[in-house]
Amino acid sequence: MPIVSIEPATPDRWDDLERMFGPTGAYGHCWCAFFRRRAKDFTASTSCPPPERGRGNRETLRRLTLDGRVPGLIAYDGAEPCGWVAVARREDFIRLSRSRALRPVDPDEPGVWSVVCFWLPPRRRKHGLGTRLLDAAVEYARAEGGSVLEGYPVDTAGGRAPSAEVYTGSVRMFQKAGFSCAPHPVSERPVARLRLKEG
Repeated sequence: MPIVSIEPATPDRWDDLERMFGPTGAYGHCWCAFFRRRAKDFTASTSCPPPERGRGNRETLRRLTLDGRVPGLIAYDGAEPCGWVAVARREDFIRLSRSRALRPVDPDEPGVWSVVCFWLPPRRRKHGLGTRLLDAAVEYARAEGGSVLEGYPVDTAGGRAPSAEVYTGSVRMFQKAGFSCAPHPVSERPVARLRLKEG
């Protein structure tokens, strides 16, 4: 697959991101806002009539992008956007701190970044692009001064699952990228961690 580059979602790339996510906002009008908004603020795809579905979620991602906060990375095949990974400082994902299943064991640990979501258009799946996006997320978090990168993958036991069920990535993918995976002490959901620098 001739991917030319994987680039930060800077303000000048908002139109690319919006075009790639399309009218349904990637997964069910989520617009990659699930981990960025409190449960009461998140706009579920079935909770609003069609014209309103996901509008608040889209505005959250749009505002972050246009404010220059870089909510993730976009893969390009030439000039065509073809993949997405959400990566940022862990504290940017407020849903994590409120989640029983994924609440940080040490919320005050400095320098922790999180990768929480992957999205690929259907025809781009099953070609290793998710792995390339994860590798790029590692390098981006390291370059931005992160000490640790966390992920919250799904254990598919080496098999395949529908993309909407593994939007956080698979355990196998994270392990192949050098992450260690251990069960969360409360929920036992896998948490993947990679130290980005010594100390």
